[in-house]
Amino acid sequence: MTPNTPIGIIGSGAMGAGIAQVAAVAGHNVVVYDTNEAALDKANKNISATLQRLQEKGKIPSANEVMGRFSFVNNITSLGHCGLVIEAIVENLDVKRSVFNEVELVVSKECILASNTSSLSITSIAAACHNPARVIGLHFFNPAPLMALVEIIPAIQTDRALVPQAKALMTQWGKIPVIAKDTPGFIVNRIARPYYGEAIRIFEEGIAGMGAIDAIMTADNQFRMGPFALMDYIGHDVNYVVTETVFQSFFYDPRYKPSFTQKRLLEAGWLGRKSGRGFYDYSEGTPLPDSTSDMNTAAGVFERILAMLINEAVEALHLGVASVTDIETAMTKGVNYPKGLLQWCDDWGAANCLAVLDGLYEEYHEERYRASTLLRKHAIGNKKFV
Repeated sequence: MTPNTPIGIIGSGAMGAGIAQVAAVAGHNVVVYDTNEAALDKANKNISATLQRLQEKGKIPSANEVMGRFSFVNNITSLGHCGLVIEAIVENLDVKRSVFNEVELVVSKECILASNTSSLSITSIAAACHNPARVIGLHFFNPAPLMALVEIIPAIQTDRALVPQAKALMTQWGKIPVIAKDTPGFIVNRIARPYYGEAIRIFEEGIAGMGAIDAIMTADNQFRMGPFALMDYIGHDVNYVVTETVFQSFFYDPRYKPSFTQKRLLEAGWLGRKSGRGFYDYSEGTPLPDSTSDMNTAAGVFERILAMLINEAVEALHLGVASVTDIETAMTKGVNYPKGLLQWCDDWGAANCLAVLDGLYEEYHEERYRASTLLRKHAIGNKKFV
């Protein structure tokens, strides 16, 4: 893949349009394909407006020059000359497999096929193709033009020569690539689950309110957004679905169990900021939620959520999901954590983290709180991860 490689994007929604913009700014001719003409027109206008703003800020020399690299099409055969096609459509495995099977018939044998899925099996998507060796995962984060991280996920069938090629291309696009094993949620969407799930569990148990939990987690600039505000920002149609997908894909491991509290919001259409209502009410004039909490509660809440996050990062390392460096990079660049969770464990002490988890396990007797074997070994041996 070179700067002259034509790039195809399947899907003109926010992610597809964002990835297309990144590729075009990097110098590629880009074909955006969608069967929905209204969506294509909206993407065309939004990208054009964004590029004009970037030109006004001096970040690109010419918006018109970049727009000249785009084609917006509703016929899949228009992807035929592309050297890389990235799918960015609905998170539905059957739909993705069908699209990959279809696009493979119109592109060259050398064309690389990539999925932007956030949690689905790249191996299963690749299996829908006659040549699964050309399939790889390229998971961008929203908004793609602003978020630096890209997870590169080879399927078990993927030609391993594609991995360094993909890494080089993402670096050329100004992104920070990390390599992840093809397991549910990859790095970020796996390790970050407790930030949401454990916060909801604490709320459901009446230990602290939503506003208090958000205030606790963002105090002293520890996290940029509290879990409830962040779920509302992401949207429950996205966040809950990823949680449910990861839970099912991990054979219903209780560590990833979704909550009825969030599911009911989704069922009600209270999707968060995008709908004006989620955990919080975003109507004008609505008072802010109570964020008061006593110090003992605050310490317990913070340590409980942090210990669950660290445990998930350690377990991902233990099972070879990614390297130490890539795990740390993924969590700081993908979800903007103040520092890597493995470094956080070293600073806090593996023994202290383990004590919190073992205390929770003794209290609840739930597998949800089982400590990673690797964390226990580090605690006993007083070892560091970083």
